Amino acid sequence: MNGLVVEIRQRRPAPLDIGLECREGELLALVGPSGSGKTTLLRCIAGLHRPQGRIVCGGEVWLDSGARVALPSQRRRVGFVFQDYALFPHLTVLENVALGCRSPRNQALAKARQWLARVHLSGLEERLPTTLSGGQQQRVALARALMRDPAVILLDEPFSAVDQVTRRRLRLEMAELRRGLQLPIVLVTHDLEEAEMLADRIALIHHGRILQQGLPREVLQRPVNSEAARLVDIRNLFRGRVTAVDEARGRCHLRWPGGEVEANWRKGLPPGTSVDWCIPPSGLVLHSRLRPSRGVRENPVKGRIVEIVHFGGHAQVILAPASAPQLRLYLDLPLHVAERNRLAVGEGIGVSLLIDSIHLMED
Repeated sequence: MNGLVVEIRQRRPAPLDIGLECREGELLALVGPSGSGKTTLLRCIAGLHRPQGRIVCGGEVWLDSGARVALPSQRRRVGFVFQDYALFPHLTVLENVALGCRSPRNQALAKARQWLARVHLSGLEERLPTTLSGGQQQRVALARALMRDPAVILLDEPFSAVDQVTRRRLRLEMAELRRGLQLPIVLVTHDLEEAEMLADRIALIHHGRILQQGLPREVLQRPVNSEAARLVDIRNLFRGRVTAVDEARGRCHLRWPGGEVEANWRKGLPPGTSVDWCIPPSGLVLHSRLRPSRGVRENPVKGRIVEIVHFGGHAQVILAPASAPQLRLYLDLPLHVAERNRLAVGEGIGVSLLIDSIHLMED
């Protein structure tokens, strides 16, 4: 494999038990709470921390503790963009970027100008970093990282220091830039939206171990267990008991405090089994008041609206089921749908829980 392979097992100073791969041209997002080991993992790859284990990048062994191989950081072809960008304040933009190149000065400066053009910073070569916006500083740091002809790019919360509008623009620029880079890219982020937008795969890290890794949709909507579900902020997370199984149809019935729902059955869950289950807000369908159907049969639930939150053209509606008013169901609607149906706090509505959106998890 010409990408990145990491296998780390250590107890100190921070516990890590991690195995992952990142292929050429792939962006892998490391997602997890603060202190979970994400940045420590980046430092291990870069050679800034020496763990026990094995790291191979582009076919070259960077670390093999069993064979006593540990390349120093300066010999590892790593492009590292730090959270605070780590730019030299007394050097110009052009000089900061040229530092990433080991070629003679004239060649380095010419190459630096090319990379600055690729990250849309032409014309700012003679400016000092302190005169730039946060977004511009981030692009300078990225250009400097790419100047090293790296075998891997490591991004540690690269958009955290900028405002929301700039962050959206930088994400789009990153998505465009990475299409021309046949490199493994590892991104550390707390932002689930960012991970979903940019990543080919997501690795969910907690307490120094990987709980789950896979496609963004799989990790964010079909977590392996309730712990993973909480980490990716799935609000509709419940406990239920399997009451009946139809193996021929691949369906089962679950009893939960809100009543009973039908779901796709997972093998190994006989009747009587207790199980955690979840459903994303997009898996709930509003029963329209404008053109009411003759009856939505797919897991109908009636309840009362306890809160409506507007955000970016959408409305998150929080519903207390009539049969279990202590629980909460979250559904997301386009704002125009909420307004057209005249939804308001305190009003009763009906929703359906789509069978294919209900996900049963490991106990």
